[in-house]
Amino acid sequence: MKHIYMDNNATTAVRPEVLEAMLPFFREHFGNPSSVHWAGRAVAGAVEKAREQVAKLVNCSPAEIVFVSCGSEGDNTAILGTADALREKGNHIITTSVEHPAVLETCQFLEKRGYEVTYLPVDKNGMLDLAQLEAAITDKTILISVMWANNETGNLYPIPEIGAIARKYKVRLHTDAVQAVGKVPVDVQAAGVDLLVISGHKLGAPKGVGALYVRRGAKLTRFMHGGHQERNRRAGTHNVPAIVGLGLACELAGREMVEKAAYIKKLRDRLESGIRLAVPEIKLNGHPTERLPNTLNVSFAYIEGESLLLNLDMKGIAASSGSACTSGSLEPSHVLGAMCVEITLAHSSTRFSLGADNTREDVDYVLEVLPPIVQRLREMSPLYNCNQESCVDCTTLARL
Repeated sequence: MKHIYMDNNATTAVRPEVLEAMLPFFREHFGNPSSVHWAGRAVAGAVEKAREQVAKLVNCSPAEIVFVSCGSEGDNTAILGTADALREKGNHIITTSVEHPAVLETCQFLEKRGYEVTYLPVDKNGMLDLAQLEAAITDKTILISVMWANNETGNLYPIPEIGAIARKYKVRLHTDAVQAVGKVPVDVQAAGVDLLVISGHKLGAPKGVGALYVRRGAKLTRFMHGGHQERNRRAGTHNVPAIVGLGLACELAGREMVEKAAYIKKLRDRLESGIRLAVPEIKLNGHPTERLPNTLNVSFAYIEGESLLLNLDMKGIAASSGSACTSGSLEPSHVLGAMCVEITLAHSSTRFSLGADNTREDVDYVLEVLPPIVQRLREMSPLYNCNQESCVDCTTLARL
């Protein structure tokens, strides 16, 4: 049976070059980079090289990069650290209703401790109204947190424009760029970003490592305590092999990103146009053009997304119903809910997120397998042949 992986927004495979670069740091170069002897010095040099590689990809100084364990830790550090450091200035945070749970739940945690949070709505395509964002700023606003790219729909948000608004009002800007870095160009200087988060396993590095960009001079209370690592910004022994892997993955992304993005976009567009031709009554979730080159989120009327995913899996195709962080929940996606996608369509959403290892043959295989699966599941659905004017679900689906 074929095995076709189209869930790269959930995680990517570790690149072979990255794995090879990591292996010596499990074996001969095993020292602790905080040690002052020869074993530590050699390893410390590798950590600093990786810091330079990460910094180059996002156009910042290596001293502004803090290594963390994952994107969620980076988001928590940025939001909680800013909230505490700027508490005397104000207690208001602005974010969006479509953020990753690492941002939303951290903001909800702060609300219970006396902070005020504005959750900006999005339109039917999942996009923000920047005038509404600017109007939400008050003299108590200390932080704006908007993701660079949405993990479910792939929507790209205008971070440089948001950065200009943040600078105008002297408000700090944080962006979860986990889905963007390595897929599209990200420049923290041009975008006016103060805090930015990267996750290694989204761009060919291993799980368990990430990076947080902190603009020089930005006050940030420590989130992890117990050691003096990362210039006293994050305690804990460095995960040296993973950090080395992240550094090389960032260097490779910088070299190859433009060419690979163009290649992946052609595959994504072929998949999308093929589905539109072969499957009636579908809905694209997200903006038709302002999105990541690899992401396609589609709802298939009358069926459950989980049933579709199980059937695709039996054919060797790995896709997703949305965020891997919320896949265990029976609730429909909060992202699609914020976009006012009708609940039965939200439950039928399927995300295909392609990578550079995918081929035209992979796409054609999905287009061969998918339509009969959808048709078979629809024939089993009580809604498919209902078509009653009094049925709310049928009325909604008829508008597709």
